[in-house]
Amino acid sequence: MEETFSAIRSRQTAILRAIGTLVAFALLIFLLRKQGWNEIEAAIKQIESWRLVLALVMMLISRLAVSGRWHVLVRSGGTRITPIQSIQITLAGLFASNFLPTTIGGDVIRLAGAMRLKCDTAVSAASLIADRLVGMAGMLMMVPFGIPSLMQIQDIRDLMPTTTAMQLGLAVSPLGKLLNKTWERGLRILRRLLSTLSLWLKEPQALSLALLFTWIHQLCLFSVLALSFGGMGENISFWLIGGLYSFVYLITLIPISINGYGLQEISMTLVFSRLGGTSLASSLTAALLFRTIMMLASLPGALFVPGLLSYSRQQPKEKTPQVSE
Repeated sequence: MEETFSAIRSRQTAILRAIGTLVAFALLIFLLRKQGWNEIEAAIKQIESWRLVLALVMMLISRLAVSGRWHVLVRSGGTRITPIQSIQITLAGLFASNFLPTTIGGDVIRLAGAMRLKCDTAVSAASLIADRLVGMAGMLMMVPFGIPSLMQIQDIRDLMPTTTAMQLGLAVSPLGKLLNKTWERGLRILRRLLSTLSLWLKEPQALSLALLFTWIHQLCLFSVLALSFGGMGENISFWLIGGLYSFVYLITLIPISINGYGLQEISMTLVFSRLGGTSLASSLTAALLFRTIMMLASLPGALFVPGLLSYSRQQPKEKTPQVSE
């Protein structure tokens, strides 16, 4: 009976996420049509080629930093895994998160990779949760850099475009209900944090090194956005970019869209245009470029997915965290 209830609940969650994704995509298409492809194309043409190449390089470095973060945590748990193996498994997981159905989560791929190497299953699963939570802690450290801009907003509706249709679209979930769900999710994550990090609290050096890799990862992400905005002639400070991106990150933690598709682009567009002072066209263009570059940087993981995916299907399913990167 419990398994049947769990299956029904899982199916309902999948359906709700699918609906959320469709709504997010509909709003994104509305934004694109409202802004006009010609203006977006003109904004992209403003960006020099070297900026795009450097942005891709920075995104690749961020992927390596994410690999390093997990490697430090899983190794400190007593498993034997080489840096190359960690990179291959992490890249495969990132590819799965960007290109494969949400039921095949990137963490499932990473757990399968660790199990294939005969790593301890419990430690490997716990290391994935710790990896996500360390990443979240690093991003929360950037929130103060965006608060001054947020304080200038007197009405939450100022974050939305003035177009009535967009306001109605974003009002699908009342603000109070949204904040309540976010608070409940935050409490669940905190409880998970306390139970999971008990192992790594005895390894402060590993936690510190994992946090260092998180900072490298974040600096690379912020650099990608800085290169994009700078190429379009937008004057926005690097640290403000980091602070505003942390808001986007927190928004995409809300599980209403598959892998954050559509939701990330919309939230990034609104946050940077309303709080960062950039134009709507530049913000939308930067959001689309960011997603594209992130997907391109995850393509190398396709080389390692088939073997890990076939292995994961042969194993009993483990519960793995679904927390944003």
